[in-house]
Amino acid sequence: MEPTGPVDYEPVSVKAVLAEMKDTAELLIDLSYSAVLLGSDDVAGEVLELEAKMDVLQLRARMSLLMACRSPDDAEALAPVLGMVGAAEKISDAAGDIAKVVLEDIGLPDTMRAALPEAVETLVRATIAPDSRLAGQTLGDLNLETETGVRAIAVRRQGSWLLNPDRDTRLTADDVVLFRGPEDGVGEVYADATGEAYEPPEPPQGEGRDLERAVDSIVVMKDMGELAVDLAYGAVLFDSETVAEEVVELEAEVDALQSRFEAWTLRAAKDVDDPVSLRGLVHLARSTEVISDAALEISEGVLRGLSTHRVVAEAVRESDEIIVRATVAEASGLAGRTIGEAAVKTATGMRIIAVRRGEGESARTGREGGDWVVSPGPETPLRAGDVLLAKGTRSGAERFTELAEGTAD
Repeated sequence: MEPTGPVDYEPVSVKAVLAEMKDTAELLIDLSYSAVLLGSDDVAGEVLELEAKMDVLQLRARMSLLMACRSPDDAEALAPVLGMVGAAEKISDAAGDIAKVVLEDIGLPDTMRAALPEAVETLVRATIAPDSRLAGQTLGDLNLETETGVRAIAVRRQGSWLLNPDRDTRLTADDVVLFRGPEDGVGEVYADATGEAYEPPEPPQGEGRDLERAVDSIVVMKDMGELAVDLAYGAVLFDSETVAEEVVELEAEVDALQSRFEAWTLRAAKDVDDPVSLRGLVHLARSTEVISDAALEISEGVLRGLSTHRVVAEAVRESDEIIVRATVAEASGLAGRTIGEAAVKTATGMRIIAVRRGEGESARTGREGGDWVVSPGPETPLRAGDVLLAKGTRSGAERFTELAEGTAD
């Protein structure tokens, strides 16, 4: 968005600004793709409003960091912090470009809308019916995330959007809620909210194979880009060069997918009636690749051997969605089960984003510190000694840690 006015310096907590920027950037990714999926000008407009808010946040963060820099040592310590500020701003700009695909009616093939629900972990827009059991209840009372794995990521009420709703947020009749989670859980929550059965979009028939490949590549790029951002913050929080190197690998994979996407799109253009209709795909792919680049910028300080500044680690810990690390104990209910069998997301609301194999596995493979499994799925086995990185809410983090350490009731 265009600048809306001057931003004056005012003393602010860098930690608080960084935490807000992290939360806003992650929400922007969700909302921008949701706008595409729903074809919603309202959601896309909210993305641009948040993008403008991010512009102000990043200016205030830079001002505060400049005021704090008084020596070469300060410059060395704060350089990675500036990198994180710039990366969050880059994610914000990319999300704004994705929203403009909707607002400017650039257009997307039907294949893209059919593929996106899986890419956004199934997202649905539901209007709360007056007789719904959700009406009049707080999210804390409903405990949806623990019981179904579904989280309310935004609520529109009387034309205004409430972002990052928390356990004290009370749902009312006629609220429009964006729910995100596994498809079976989303179906249950949608039915409870609206009184109607959830019907996932059917994939369109008759589209060319090259176009399908192009769309599939964007879906994978989005998943990898979001995972890269999560792992980048994890690398910073735990000062882990090994995790940061996984971000490098993911960013390289996204670059390779971008190249293949371009080839498939050009080949598909000859088979569609209106090649101009593919412009939206090109915008999405470019913006998605920018998000993975931003993840690399977040982890750059760790890769260059610069210690994580304490204000950064504290900001990551205090953000709305936090990243935790836990080791699977012998007595844990996770040991010897797959992620799906343990129903980790349903039981805790936390999503495991990476697994590092324990000492036994490390000895078998001959790699120090064990092998990392990034983006593990329901079939991924968990063993005693595995180190898990998981992302979710603060209350879910406590339940997850107790489950992994075998101290849960």
